[in-house]
Amino acid sequence: QVQLVESGGGLVQAGGSLRLSCAASGLTFSTYAMGWFRQAPGKERKFVAAITSSGGNTYYADSVKGRFTISRDNAKNTVYLQMNSLKPEDTAVYYCAAGNLVGKYDYWGQGTQVTVSS
Repeated sequence: QVQLVESGGGLVQAGGSLRLSCAASGLTFSTYAMGWFRQAPGKERKFVAAITSSGGNTYYADSVKGRFTISRDNAKNTVYLQMNSLKPEDTAVYYCAAGNLVGKYDYWGQGTQVTVSS
């Protein structure tokens, strides 16, 4: 049974930082591409960042480029999202996802809330 468990969300002031983690189990983590998505209240879920299985390639939404960094530790079956210079518009529930290819995800976590106050 595949499980993706996000953690690290919380309340932070604008300009602050948070690091999200997503711990995976029940799959061969090192063979899966991983992604982060977010969903703000009343809006659709949107892509934030992705990383290939080896970690050799990363992709970002324009809205977070230069502020967020995705990384992974295949020895720990964990993917991270370092978020710096946070803005109120980054407020959302953040989800991690796993798939055989970047952009094609089969498994999703339950999400972690990130709230950025102005």
